[in-house]
Amino acid sequence: MGITSAGILAFCFLMSIAGEEKEVILVADFESSTYGDWLIEGQAFGSGPAKGTLPNQMNVTGYLGNGLVNSFTNGDDSTGTLTSPPFIIQRNYINFLIGGGMHPAKACINLLLGDTIVRTATGPNDRPGGSEALDWATWDVSDMMGKTVRIQIVDQQKGGWGHINIDHIMQSNTKMAEERSRQMRFTKQYLNLPVKTGAPKRRMEVIIDGQTVREFEIELADEEPDFWVFLDLTPFQGKSATLQVNTLASKSKALKQIHQADTITGTENLYQEKNRQQFHFSSRRGWNNDSNGLIYYKGEYHLYYQHNPYGWAWGNMHWGHAVSTDLVHWKELPIAIYPHQFGDWVYSGSAVLDKDNTAGFKINAEDVIVAAYTSTGRGEAIAYSNDRGRTFTDYSGNPVVRHRGRDPKVIWYKPGKHWVMALYSEIDGKRTIAFHTSPDLKDWKYQSHIDGFFECPEIFDLPIDDDRDNTRWVLYAADGNYLLGDFDGKTFTPDGPKRQFQYGNCFYASQTYNNIPESDGRRIQIAWGRIDTPGMPFNQCMLFPVELTLRTTDEGVRMFAEPVREIETIYDSKHTWNKISVQAGERILSELSGDLFHIKASFLVEDAKEFGFIIRGMKVSYDVENAELSCLDKKAPLKPIEGKTQLELLIDRNSIEIFANVGRIYMPIGGILPEEDKTVKLFSSSTAIRVESLEIWQLLSVWE
Repeated sequence: MGITSAGILAFCFLMSIAGEEKEVILVADFESSTYGDWLIEGQAFGSGPAKGTLPNQMNVTGYLGNGLVNSFTNGDDSTGTLTSPPFIIQRNYINFLIGGGMHPAKACINLLLGDTIVRTATGPNDRPGGSEALDWATWDVSDMMGKTVRIQIVDQQKGGWGHINIDHIMQSNTKMAEERSRQMRFTKQYLNLPVKTGAPKRRMEVIIDGQTVREFEIELADEEPDFWVFLDLTPFQGKSATLQVNTLASKSKALKQIHQADTITGTENLYQEKNRQQFHFSSRRGWNNDSNGLIYYKGEYHLYYQHNPYGWAWGNMHWGHAVSTDLVHWKELPIAIYPHQFGDWVYSGSAVLDKDNTAGFKINAEDVIVAAYTSTGRGEAIAYSNDRGRTFTDYSGNPVVRHRGRDPKVIWYKPGKHWVMALYSEIDGKRTIAFHTSPDLKDWKYQSHIDGFFECPEIFDLPIDDDRDNTRWVLYAADGNYLLGDFDGKTFTPDGPKRQFQYGNCFYASQTYNNIPESDGRRIQIAWGRIDTPGMPFNQCMLFPVELTLRTTDEGVRMFAEPVREIETIYDSKHTWNKISVQAGERILSELSGDLFHIKASFLVEDAKEFGFIIRGMKVSYDVENAELSCLDKKAPLKPIEGKTQLELLIDRNSIEIFANVGRIYMPIGGILPEEDKTVKLFSSSTAIRVESLEIWQLLSVWE
């Protein structure tokens, strides 16, 4: 059946108004096996109404009864029209349920007066993967009373979510869809928007002086919201605007609940929410994923990131922005880069400091920060900032590169005195990293590519064992698995096979900082922590920043990762043990209880079988016989060094980041840790284990 909870409410409402004499005139409910007197042209609509979801279609919801018009009958590429017999307008409104792709004039429902289209509506969803939920729409036809009209349902859109779903067309003096616009003069800093996670996505526009200045999808709450998100109104102060949505449920309170304020509604416990990471960055509201544009400038570490400001799940990609002076305490700033237009999203990219003004964007004393990002509607684009990375101006000549791919990482190649752009590109059916070069960040030339990488490329050079006269270039993509080799500014030449960098369950799409001062010299990486936080007004986080180094091992040169030293800025109490023995079983470190820890331990392996920690119920284990480190279902090979195994752990509310043997193994593990268990335990499986040293720091929240 197609009646969901929302459909049941609508059905009950329909029945209630149908009970009023002469209230509802049903034009069509599509419950029969055929379309009756409706005229069918083309293949899109089949010979009769669909009985719900069709083969290879996402689950269709929101229709009433068993049948509906569904032009997915022969897939998205079939076309046709379905036209009703003539009927007379006898009520003020025509209501109908509508779903499918947003293709005005091509996938739509029209009201025809003669052969003239006098009303039209299209599906609410703008892209493949959108919702297949139908929702009410209403035409005001009070000015056409007594006229003879026809309904025409059209599918002339091939592909690209190119179908239309229609059900229960009826005349009524009651509107089934609420008013979809509201006038407002902006006088406060924030426009607060109510969100109900899982509600139908509405397409919302903010229109000023006839121009759409913001447009996005949002799961607007028709009743009580789960949480509030916000739109920064700073650029529009004093302006009069129209707020407009494409659909609204009957008796929805969504538009009425939207309000202005100088604060973000519902942030009384901001950063102290139950599942908020306490020393990992997460956005105040909404979704975050890939780290973008990592750059250091004038004492600030900039963290740009993929961000949906308007909901808990992925979507509406913007560049969010936060800054820090120590890589630990972050201040979230306004969104740095907004989409060029709806559907042309701001995907991942990087940022560089154009010290020599090669692009000619400089207008004041500040050096220009240039961001390179994927514009999903145009190609690879650049934008520039003359105010220390706070705001960006889109380059008028965008896109600067057109290709099949995304995620530009830009660096300055000093020996060749040119810029390099490493891009994920799909070339000849293969996943590659392609290299382009430019003298000025605007004009780019393809040089070469290398196979075997997917999304979010990264390239940099590192000294081996701190020897600046002996360096290797490192190349990797979203999963972090890397090649070492040589790079001449145009072509990467590997000197061995790809190596595994991390062994966890939540690492993805990392990037390293550009423009770290030579006096510091570190290569600092921040990755996306793919960790769901259900029930929260935010979702996902960033993993803790790590320093990357190349070191010689018995297996050759390998990349190591260790937490940046700035972790010390949030040290609270410290607990130290030396040369202790743990008998078979578990030993509770009774002095400790809490959420946040930094642990360093050195174990003497000797005759032990298995040992490690149990952190708030989660086991971090070293199997001596198999020389294997594990946590949950993740495992990593780890040989003792001179009879010792060293473990380092960062514990936050939703994660344990594991570093072994001074960064030889990096295993970030995400998952909400039990709130009721605050214990830290040592364990040994069958024999005593000697702990040569153990240091545990309880950590402070970075948000306090």
